[in-house]
Amino acid sequence: MDTNDSNVSDLTIHWTFLPHDDPEASLAFYRDILGFEIRKDVGSGAMRWITVGPAGQPQTSIVLEPPALDPGITEDERRTIVEMMAKGSYARLVLATADLDATYARIEAAGADVVQKPAEQPYGIRDCAFRDPAGNLIRINQAA
Repeated sequence: MDTNDSNVSDLTIHWTFLPHDDPEASLAFYRDILGFEIRKDVGSGAMRWITVGPAGQPQTSIVLEPPALDPGITEDERRTIVEMMAKGSYARLVLATADLDATYARIEAAGADVVQKPAEQPYGIRDCAFRDPAGNLIRINQAA
């Protein structure tokens, strides 16, 4: 495949999916703490698909969805997914910011679950980490 092909060079990340187990807590985290805008909120009760994203970046969205609803997932697999979510080892998202220290301070002050304070990583980046209400790991990198 030719990497100069125009079909390859125009790919962007449009949507990604993260599980949630409490739509209201997820809304509070992504909207009120991270400052994302709500783009869609479909469904009712715990069965809600909530699309959020950074303001000014309509081309990039995160869909918060009820976990393990795929009809091809067995009950054992569903149970494993729920257990992994509870441990915080099921899903992750990496964000970037121009000012890691200020972003960390703002998110910590809002009461988010801190996993790691800003630190230099041995693989060459500086980042911090939080967990969202469903246990998803949210890493935030210092933008270059």
